[in-house]
Amino acid sequence: MDIQLKRGLLDVCVLAAIRNCDSYGYKIIKDMKPYIELSESTLYTILKRLEAADMLTVRTAEHDGRLRKYYHITEEGIKRIADFKEDWKEIISIYRFVTREDDGNE
Repeated sequence: MDIQLKRGLLDVCVLAAIRNCDSYGYKIIKDMKPYIELSESTLYTILKRLEAADMLTVRTAEHDGRLRKYYHITEEGIKRIADFKEDWKEIISIYRFVTREDDGNE
């Protein structure tokens, strides 16, 4: 898969994982696991990129005596998911064109 396309898809997947409630790294990976395999190093790279793009914010809280980073989606992140859904309609149309059966009228 094209690396830029995959990067964009993974960004949206991570945003979708935190869309309904704040979450932390291990839980994000666990929530995504039934759909896509993601390493910790890849996840944290994505989280840093999304934070730099103002699509999420980070807060630190103590949990069981340890500090844990919690990620929260911003309005910009929600907008990115909405834009992705709109873009996906075009991607589906392109896919249908590319995979259409040969009807003999080329």
